[in-house]
Amino acid sequence: MVAAKYLKLSALASALLLAGCAAGPDYHRPDNKLPAGYTEAPVETTAVTANRLGEAQHFVAERDLPAQWWQLFHSQPLNELVQASIKHNPDVDAAQAALRVAQEGVAAQQGLYYPQVGASFSPSRQKVASDLASPAISGATYVSLYTAQVSVGYTADVFGANRRQVESLQAQADSQRFQLEATYLTLTSNVVGAAIVEAGLRAQIAATREIIAEQSRLMDMFHRQYALGQVAQADVAAQEAALAAAEATLPPLEKQLALQRDLLKALAGQYPNEALAASFDLDSLQLPTELPLALPSTLVEHRPDVRAAEEQLHAASAQIGVAAAARLPSITLGVNGYGSAALTMATLFKSGTGFWDVTGNVAQTVFDGGTLRHKEAAARAAYDQAAAQYRATVLAAFQNVADALQALDADARGLQAADKAERAAFKSLEIARRQLALGDISTLMLLGTEQTYQQARLALVQAQAARLADTVALFQALGGNWWQKSEDVAATK
Repeated sequence: MVAAKYLKLSALASALLLAGCAAGPDYHRPDNKLPAGYTEAPVETTAVTANRLGEAQHFVAERDLPAQWWQLFHSQPLNELVQASIKHNPDVDAAQAALRVAQEGVAAQQGLYYPQVGASFSPSRQKVASDLASPAISGATYVSLYTAQVSVGYTADVFGANRRQVESLQAQADSQRFQLEATYLTLTSNVVGAAIVEAGLRAQIAATREIIAEQSRLMDMFHRQYALGQVAQADVAAQEAALAAAEATLPPLEKQLALQRDLLKALAGQYPNEALAASFDLDSLQLPTELPLALPSTLVEHRPDVRAAEEQLHAASAQIGVAAAARLPSITLGVNGYGSAALTMATLFKSGTGFWDVTGNVAQTVFDGGTLRHKEAAARAAYDQAAAQYRATVLAAFQNVADALQALDADARGLQAADKAERAAFKSLEIARRQLALGDISTLMLLGTEQTYQQARLALVQAQAARLADTVALFQALGGNWWQKSEDVAATK
């Protein structure tokens, strides 16, 4: 009966104490003074090139990315590979497990809001020396004792130490949730980026093979002309060197392609010896022309790394309260024992066998050499550190967006220049071939023109791939629109 009353009083006391004030500062979100734009000169649209992937890209303010932003490249194999990577990549699994760990930690700490109740049953039997046998037990030398009891302990959270600890752990769990979103964003961006690199490599390999084929045709022509005495042996040797140089550029590209395929398999959770059905080339990818651009005022809400850093700041703020509460008195209430003891099991719960013991304790540190004071100072310093790290994360987020915007603008102009250079080099090569047939130029001049065209053609392919890659970089810099996903990442597993 006493224990039941005590439990009711403990529950009432818990409710009253939870409604009280907690030590330490209450957390307030940072007041960011954000700029009005990302770059010094606003970028609204990019240059146009009459070439594959040369469309103008327009930046549309206040429009959000779709949740599955990779679909903007209009490649079904890419969509399937991204979804497979989300399902099978171990980094996502690890991030999900880390989130569960953090959430269980919060739940475990919340358990300290309530009294801790324990129950025990202790039977014993002992032999007593006959000379010491008590008359009260009829001189028996063998004694049995059965004890059943319930103990209740409760530490009153008067100054909010536990509330602040729960607050800190909840903030860390929220930070882990945003880190999971960051893992998801990084994975999808890496998969799309790797697919674009593969597409660019395939285009370079195709161009290189065409160059080698053309060089081989010239080599055959030089051999025929040498047999007829129309060219010198030095001309043949020069062409052989040009052909060998072109052939030497192919194995490194094929090596890069093989490594890129291994990377895609790893991102999809596959071993290198497994087959990867998806294959990518530049012709299968479309350049997104309408690029949603979040306002600077909302970027800090959309970037998962910024949100994770903010929650770490929140956790550090709560730890100040934990340290401050540790310097205040601690109040513990408890029923150390409420139960029954008897010499036989049959009489264990009969009248007169009950016992109880109610205690209370108030403890206050009087002298600790400054330990608790310095721990609170350390907690405040940790908060300052978290605040600086948060500001650094915000600055990096704005830098990422600005870099992507500037890269896209430069890429468009670079593609214009590369296309112009490729066309000019091809025209120059055609003229040189006609002049060589007429004997107007030397073989060395033709070879120089060919090398210029080869370089221009590869540069054009690289410029095309760069526009796609930097579009991915912009989507990643903006946060990837994780906040509008219809389902949590865990639901896609």
